[in-house]
Formats: sequence, C-alpha cells, structure tokens
Amino acid sequence: MTSGGHHIPLAQAYDGITRTVADLDDADLQRPTRCRGWLVADLLLHVVGDAQRALVALASPADGPPDTDDISYWRSFRPGDDDTRHAWWIRRSAAAFHRPGGIVRVWTDTAPAAVRAAGRADPDSCVTTQGHVLRVRDLLTTLATEAVIHHLDLVVDLPDAPRPGQAALRVAVATMDGLLSDDAVRPASWDDEEYLLKATGRLPLTEHDRMELGEVAGWFPLLG
Repeated sequence: MTSGGHHIPLAQAYDGITRTVADLDDADLQRPTRCRGWLVADLLLHVVGDAQRALVALASPADGPPDTDDISYWRSFRPGDDDTRHAWWIRRSAAAFHRPGGIVRVWTDTAPAAVRAAGRADPDSCVTTQGHVLRVRDLLTTLATEAVIHHLDLVVDLPDAPRPGQAALRVAVATMDGLLSDDAVRPASWDDEEYLLKATGRLPLTEHDRMELGEVAGWFPLLG
C-alpha cells in the first residue's frame, strides 16, 4: 500500500525541532524567535498545532482528485488580520501553561505520533485539510516545509542548536524553487538556509541580491 520513505523528510524535520527544544530550560524557552512577538515556547506551541493538524488530516480521507498540491497550497496564503489574531491566541495559550516546559512535553508526545501516522499512510491517497483536498505525499511536504522554516525561526537566539536535517531541508528548498518558477533561479551565493530565510521574508534582500535577481526580486517574499 505504501511506497516507503515518503515520511522521512517530515520525520527528520520534526526530529530536528525535538533535538532543538528537548533540553532547553524554561529560560531558554523564553528566548526570542524570528516570528514577531513569539518566544521559543510560543512558536513551539504553533508547531504543535501543525502536528495535531497532521494527525487529523491523515485520519480524514477524501475522494480525489486533489484540488491543490504541495506548491499551489502555499499560493493561497497571504498575511492578514487572521495572522495577528492567531499570533495573539498562541501567546495567550502558551502563557496558560504552568511552565514553558509543558509545551515541550506536548510536542514530544504529538510529533512522533504524527510521523508514525504519516509512515502508515498511502502517499498517493487523498486527505482533506484546511478546506483543501491533496495527496498525502503533498500534505507531508507542506508540513515538512513549514517545520524546517520554523526550526530556523526557533534557533535565531540559540546559536548552539542543531540545524535542520538535509532531507527535510531539500524538501523545503524544493518548495521555494516551485514557488519561484522554472524561469528564475536563486543567486548562486545563497546557501539553502539563506535562501529559505530570504524566500520567506525572514531576511531582507540586499542591493546585491536585487541586482542578481532582477525583476524576480519583486516576487519576494515567495512565502510569508
């Protein structure tokens, strides 16, 4: 039923976050992240929500054909008022925990369960999530991409933290390549992490970047 290995990037992405947060004390869990207004604990709670959504989606089969894939899924997302409300809700929800470490425990329970469910799922079957129908393999790609980006958000003030694994990083980079289109390429001087941070607006484009990208610079950020 399954082709095997389709869940490995997600497993690696979630494991990277686990290795980042597992041994943090409450003070480190209150360090800033790249996500405005969110501490490490806040952002981790947001990613817990992604893992929970994965579990729900993988248990929500849908008739095909899919109406979106791992690239077009992201094109419908634009920053707006809902993001501000969600950011505030996450902060208030995280603050309701007796200690920030409680969020780590929820993550370490939920993320492996999502990975196990992903490994058992037929990658070519369809599921529904957030009003879309997409193949399982595409769902897992979207989840891995978001996890990698948020891993980079988490470690901005944690210089000794592990980096995202290569399989997960490749999936996230391929997503940005898909959003960039076949007619454009990233500057050769960018490594994968710089590409992801600039493609998602975490780092601004420099004047040199804009010169190399030409009119393509106007497409950035590719993903908010």
